[in-house]
Amino acid sequence: MFRPAGRRTALTAVLALLALALAALLIAPRLGSSGPAENSTEVRFVREMIQHHTQAVDLSTRVRERQTSPAVRTLALDIMLAQQEQIGQMHGWLTLWQRPWGGVGVTAEHALSMGMATPQQVASLDTLPTAQAEVTFLQLMTRHHQGALMMAKPALAAGVRPEVQALARQIESSQGAEIKIMTDMLKARGAEPLAAPEMTMKMSHE
Repeated sequence: MFRPAGRRTALTAVLALLALALAALLIAPRLGSSGPAENSTEVRFVREMIQHHTQAVDLSTRVRERQTSPAVRTLALDIMLAQQEQIGQMHGWLTLWQRPWGGVGVTAEHALSMGMATPQQVASLDTLPTAQAEVTFLQLMTRHHQGALMMAKPALAAGVRPEVQALARQIESSQGAEIKIMTDMLKARGAEPLAAPEMTMKMSHE
């Protein structure tokens, strides 16, 4: 099946990152049964962040396939590569913890509270005029990142495994900086961010 050159390049990079993550997993010390429990903060955070990151990669891939500005394309590529690498890392943790990759999916309401875009908003990046697609991407991704910052807070609590805390801090740092960049890019285009999500910390599977 034919794939545009941009998607082929991105896919090659993603596959390379996944290969590195799997290689690291094979040589890492086995944690055996010492992993966190099924209903733990760690497992919930990892599973939900994988879903969250997956949508960010989708949004970024779509906007990169449009004739958008170099600045937007560069930002989208940075988000794609960073979050796909973290997805591989989190899948590796679930394997080491002997926990299924999947789980009970988040509801549409909970997804919105995490700053995720609706299916219709995601699909609109394929059809909107280019300038409008850029603004929509920046707005959706800003709100998406704001949701990630809220999701990261429980993973920073005392008693959470240090590797999970480290990832949560990395997300706070990198995505917080990208929010500032995207807010400035929106301002330069005469646009404003969307209203920030209001996330409830209730377990999504309760």
